[in-house]
Amino acid sequence: MYSALQEKKKAIGVIGLGYVGLPIALAFARKFRVIGFDINERRIEMMRQRQDPSQELSPEAFEGCDIHFTADPSELKNAHFFVVAVPTDVDAHKVPDLMPLKKASTTVGRALKPGDYVVYESTVYPGCTEEDCLPILEQESGLKVGRDFKLGYSPERISPGDKNRTVVDILKIVSGCDAEALDTIAQVYEAIIKPGVYRASSIKVAEAAKVIENTQRDLNISLVNELAIIFDRMGIDTNEVLNAAATKWNFIRFSPGLVGGHCIGVDPYYLLHKSKQLGYDPQVILSGRRVNDGMPAFIAKRLAQMLTQKDKNLSRCKVLVMGITFKENVADIRNSKVADVVQELMDYSIHVHIHDPHASPNEVAHEYRLTLIDQLSNDYDAVILAVAHDEYKKLNADFFVSIMKEQPILFDIKAIYPREEMEARMTYWRL
Repeated sequence: MYSALQEKKKAIGVIGLGYVGLPIALAFARKFRVIGFDINERRIEMMRQRQDPSQELSPEAFEGCDIHFTADPSELKNAHFFVVAVPTDVDAHKVPDLMPLKKASTTVGRALKPGDYVVYESTVYPGCTEEDCLPILEQESGLKVGRDFKLGYSPERISPGDKNRTVVDILKIVSGCDAEALDTIAQVYEAIIKPGVYRASSIKVAEAAKVIENTQRDLNISLVNELAIIFDRMGIDTNEVLNAAATKWNFIRFSPGLVGGHCIGVDPYYLLHKSKQLGYDPQVILSGRRVNDGMPAFIAKRLAQMLTQKDKNLSRCKVLVMGITFKENVADIRNSKVADVVQELMDYSIHVHIHDPHASPNEVAHEYRLTLIDQLSNDYDAVILAVAHDEYKKLNADFFVSIMKEQPILFDIKAIYPREEMEARMTYWRL
């Protein structure tokens, strides 16, 4: 297989060309022949014009790539090494939504041929690849894993917005259904990943490794979020506490904040789901999730209290929320907890304006039924700095005073502004 891919006698098919799929497809396309498939024809047409719909990659990233973009699933029959990189989210009840993964498995299964390889990159719970996806592949193709085709799992390690550590700069975990599959899958990824690969002993180990990466971060952030709530009641600045504690060599620093996005805010629910299926109700993981999911309500309530303390009628207050993407300097709004903050504020009858230089107004309207503004007013009662975009880091106290009315309040969720400078001009609060 590897020699045939090297000589471009066979092609790699990448299914799902979003934040994960497109970068990995382009990386493969600099070494191999690639067929990039996505069900969204509009996105496909943009990529044909060397435009990344996710706004992560520049047109130059498409140069020197042997890649054919298509929304026609029949063209995947020309591929022999399949990489599935579709999103895995949770539904309104925080239950894993495997529908995109199952549909992708159906598509691949119909294109599967003897000798082919299928590697999943989507984040799942341990066992999902073999228990949920494999049966679909076998049913649609009429083939048997091991005998007719090979199966593997290599969890994505994309960091949106990080221009220094791109997909090819991050060591990759690989796994396979048997030794032969593992060797071939490792070879293919080693051709593009500069630090090389780590060979997991099984597919389930690789799946588990991915899901605990973000579960660990979720728990660490939930701890400092809970500390921030406690310290706020004590009148202590959490950031100053962290600065002091960080002087010890073995203190691991995490910052409080809103935990959204398609990884940290989602992945723990996959582990929770599988654990409950096995009859164990996780305590620590679930507790961490509750704390982090409760932060939007805490922030909104805290602001409502401060506005009320200034004798302001909440129904007549106007608040500016700066930033709605899940992370600084990206356009990704998926699972944005800022949207939850906005909704919580609106539940207090507060009028909310939302500004973000990176987010798409159409996507925000479609996803959250919220409207972005282009021009700021000069009569806000309070401002919430929710996302630390570079454009916002340049702002100072003069700017915030200029857009607010008397008794201005600034909520600096990301703690990016100098406390003394801001406190001298307004009521300043941060996690």
